[in-house]
Order: sequence, then C-alpha cells, then structure tokens
Amino acid sequence: MSNQKQGEEAMVSSFNDTDHEEREEASKDESDFSLKSFLWHGGSVYDAWFSCASNQVAQVLLTLPYSFSQMGMLSGIILQVFYGFLGSWTAYLISVLYVEYRSRKEKENVNFKNHVIQWFEVLDGLLGPAWKAVGLAFNCTFLLFGSVIQLIACASNIYYIDDKFDKRTWTYIFGACCATTVFIPSFHNYRIWSFLGLGMTTYTAWYMTIASLVHGQVDGVTHSGPAKAVLYFTGATNILYTFGGHAVTVEIMHAMWKPRRFKYIYLLATLYVFTLTLPSAAATYWAFGDQLLTHSNAFSLLPRTGWRDAAVILMLIHQFITFGFACTPLYFVWEKVIGMHDTKSILLRALCRLPVVIPIWFFAIIFPFFGPINSAVGALLVTFTVYIIPALAHMLTYRSASARQNAVEKPPVFLPSWTAMYVLNAFIVVWVLVVGFGLGGWASMSNFIKQVDTFGLFAKCYQCPPSASAKHH
Repeated sequence: MSNQKQGEEAMVSSFNDTDHEEREEASKDESDFSLKSFLWHGGSVYDAWFSCASNQVAQVLLTLPYSFSQMGMLSGIILQVFYGFLGSWTAYLISVLYVEYRSRKEKENVNFKNHVIQWFEVLDGLLGPAWKAVGLAFNCTFLLFGSVIQLIACASNIYYIDDKFDKRTWTYIFGACCATTVFIPSFHNYRIWSFLGLGMTTYTAWYMTIASLVHGQVDGVTHSGPAKAVLYFTGATNILYTFGGHAVTVEIMHAMWKPRRFKYIYLLATLYVFTLTLPSAAATYWAFGDQLLTHSNAFSLLPRTGWRDAAVILMLIHQFITFGFACTPLYFVWEKVIGMHDTKSILLRALCRLPVVIPIWFFAIIFPFFGPINSAVGALLVTFTVYIIPALAHMLTYRSASARQNAVEKPPVFLPSWTAMYVLNAFIVVWVLVVGFGLGGWASMSNFIKQVDTFGLFAKCYQCPPSASAKHH
C-alpha cells in the first residue's frame, strides 16, 4: 500500500510542472474568455471524451449495415458489443503504459512542453528500439490507410448528392480540401471540431435508424446472412476495425491537462457509440436485407430526401475532421523525422506537413473500394496496432515483480489481480491473432481481391449504378 502511495505521489509531482505550464498557456486566453480559447484550446476530460467518441465512428457507420448483411443480425450485435469492450480494454492498457512512460521520463527531468508523446515513443521507452520500430510501422501504416478510407468515403458520399462528377474526380477535389488539416497544430485544437463531429454522427445514425423504419422492408426482403464464411469473417473484421479507432489514444491523452484521468474515457465513449451503431445497423439491415451485400454504403439504398442530403453533408464534414484526427499523428512523425517538430510557426509546420497528404491521395485513387478496404485494414493493421501490440506490451512491461510493485497504475478495481490481467491480455492476443488476423485476413483479402478483379485498380466510379457508370466512361 505504501509503495502504491509513493508511486502515486511521484506521479503527481512529476506531472505537476507540465500541467501547470499547459494551464498557464490556456489561462492567458481564458482570463478574458476569448472566443479563440473557447473554440481552440481543449484539454479537459470532456474534450477527450468528445475526441474519442467523435473519432471512433465516422464513415464506418455507413458500412456496418453491409457487415450485418454479411454475418447476420445476431452475430452483428454480439460482435459489436464484444469488440467494443475489447477495444476499450486495450485503450485502457495504452493509457496505463503512457502514464508509466511519462512518469519515468519526467523523473529523469525530461520536459515535454514542446513535444507530443506518441505511441512508438512509449514502446521505445518501456521495451526498447525493436518495439519502437514495430509500433511505428504498424501505427503509421494504419493511420495512413485510415486517412485513405476517409478520403474514399468523402467521394462515395458526395456522389449520392451530385453525380455530375465520378467518384475519382471527387477524390481529387476532397484530397485538396482535406490537405487543409495541415494548419491544425495538435489535438488541443480540435475542441470545437470534436463537439460538432459527434453531433454529426449522432444525426446520421438516428437518420439511418428512423429512415429505415419509416421506409419499411423492401418487397421480397431476405436476410440470408451468414451465407459464406468469407463474408462472415469480412463483416466481423469490419466491426473489429470499427472499435479499433484508438491508434491516436496517446496523442489525445497528451493533449489533456491531466492525462491520468483518461483511463475510463474510451469506455464511456464506446458506450455512447453503441447507441449510434447498434440501432442504425440493425434497422437498415432489417429494411433492406441482402441488398446491402452489393451496396456497402447505406446511403445508396436510403431514399433521397432533404434529411438524407443533410446526413451526407454532415458526414462529409465529419470525414474531414476524422481525416485530420488520423493524419495529425503522421504529421508529428514526419516533423520529428525532418527536425521541425519544435517549430512554433504554424505556417512553416503546415508547409512541412504537405508531403504526408500526397501518398494518402494516391492510395485513395488506386483503391476506391469503400467497405472492403475497411475490413482489409482491420485485419492486417488494426489487429496488431490497437489490440495485439498493447496487450503484449503491457504483459512484457510488468513481467517482473519489481515492475509490478513500482507500477504507477495498479490493476483496476474490477480486475484487481495482475494474474487476471495477464490472462485477459493473453486471450486478446490469441483471439485477435487467430480470428482477426488469420480468418479475418483471409476473408477480407479474398473479398478485396474480388473487388480488384471486378472493378480494377483506379476504378473511376466504384459501385455506381450501371447507367451512371457508363456516363462517366
């Protein structure tokens, strides 16, 4: 008990200086309560919750009915809940490792005032350079393709309002728009965007639910899922991807004034997200059934009304925000590589960040497969980035008795045993490796290759109606 108390006291003292410095900067604006400070400077528990809830579900909201059609209603609901809690647990592990790393570094008088801590640095500090390399490779690749998916989603959604241009042309246009995120310095500055973003996904989810129920079931509707193993595990991996959006957990924590308070924020965000994903996916699948198997974007089946157009526009804005969320850690990595991370000039940093957007743009044009690409990214990247690596890292960090005794964060109240934590982490590693990466990888890549064979790389208008598709060729 005394060891735990000493650890907590050391942690509090080591964080005090940084908290004080960050609060000092914020208070300069808060003293006169400027509009800039209200919209721009976020670091509270509420800001972190909005960031997590807003970032967790973006375009994937539109593909979850597609996943339900692949795996059936019951499996869809059960796996959403299962992966939601699994994701919340690994986000908790990431937060514990961040606090451990920061505590150790600040005891060595390392100052993080002008430095944003990232996940690969946590792995490096706790487990060494080999883990840093693995974490950096998986995290950056996942965030790059996460940004690609947002760009593809923008083009897919806007097409249902204005089909004057094909989806590839819309990708060019939105690539240029999303490049403006280079001007947002860090997650501190997403305060108003996170708040608005969550409002946008909430509107869209409940629009999908109500519109599907009002529309009713289509004539001759069938619900044959799960029909094939390849489709079942593709859908399951998309759900794994849905609740694996915590690749930016460390950056969100670092933007907080008191990072230790993050521990259960992701779980609370997930509980709210359930109120969006479960009703919308279930209602849309109930209404349209197997038609969703060839319509990965739910907007393509919902009748065009002012309500649907509003949802499309709101999702476009939200995808811009989520693009920024996924890309900002990549900007930080690039800045550190070229030695510009400490630069205070926003304009200079923005110019340095621009090269990061180019490969994202390029991949979005090569692989415009909205829906199937989610599952492929989920199986090959999310599995390791936000499930397997955090669980293994936690097991190895606290493998020795002295590490457990001196741990800044002890096991949580609901799982007060190191052995129980070890068993749970081991289960996550095995389950995600076999079901997520193994079976999910086989299924999602089979489906992805089928899309390439059917539509080809650089597809001009993926899953467009035949008449519209012919018009664009």
